Amino acid sequence: SRPARADPRGKMAAPTSPRFRPSEPGAAPYGNFPNYSRFHPPEGRVSLLPGGLLRSLFPEAARPLLGLDVGCNSGELSVALYRHLLGLQESEGSLDQPAAGKELNFLCCDIDPVLIERAQQCCPFPASISFANLDIMDSSTRELFLSSYLGRFGRSTFDIGFCMSVTMWIHLNHGDSGLLEFLSFLSSLCRFLLIEPQPWKCYRAAARRLRKLGRNDFNHFRSLEINGDMAERITQILTKDCAMELVCCFGSTSWDRSLLLFKSNGTNHKGRGSSEQEQ
Repeated sequence: SRPARADPRGKMAAPTSPRFRPSEPGAAPYGNFPNYSRFHPPEGRVSLLPGGLLRSLFPEAARPLLGLDVGCNSGELSVALYRHLLGLQESEGSLDQPAAGKELNFLCCDIDPVLIERAQQCCPFPASISFANLDIMDSSTRELFLSSYLGRFGRSTFDIGFCMSVTMWIHLNHGDSGLLEFLSFLSSLCRFLLIEPQPWKCYRAAARRLRKLGRNDFNHFRSLEINGDMAERITQILTKDCAMELVCCFGSTSWDRSLLLFKSNGTNHKGRGSSEQEQ
């Protein structure tokens, strides 16, 4: 695959890898459902997050803060998170983006180029929210692309990362080792991490949908040893293996998924300068 690059106009461009585009929406093997926000509206998550979250987490940090949203789909939740974190009303859009960009810049990525194109076309904050087509599990591509984005701000890590209903798709497509590697990578890249793990019943439902459509089962589904209470298992991995601590659980959505906030204890952020650690 081609490495990510920066174009002459200063915008970031990521590689576009040929990926399976499901002819049947239910077959989306990477979670790239074309109308996802209709089934799980952004408000279902955003309403659980307290107002002023950024100020409470980063009272003294220099601005802009940097956020990363992994598996952003077509961007509706990303934009809703951005508005909520900055206290912006639904009517506030492009006219307010210079001020918003001074507070928070948001990089949102997804494996599906079609969904990313839709997100780019509909984004009300194009100066401060960037959408990029990126396979987060392609280590050679992600390292160059993410470091290039962070380098624009003189940074080596993100202040806060979001992983909303993504862990199951990583797990099903890359197995136990893939999930462990993914969580290790995210924890090394983000000072705070908000994760919404899918419960085990969602794994079974995803595999059942593929079988009903006459497609092969996920390669790793029947061999996964990390299973059961996935919120608890992911918490154990992050706290025991990834040098993070659980800050709080913001509750559960109406579709039974917990929002878990983790904080890095700093030991997994190798190579950060002292000035960045003090922010």
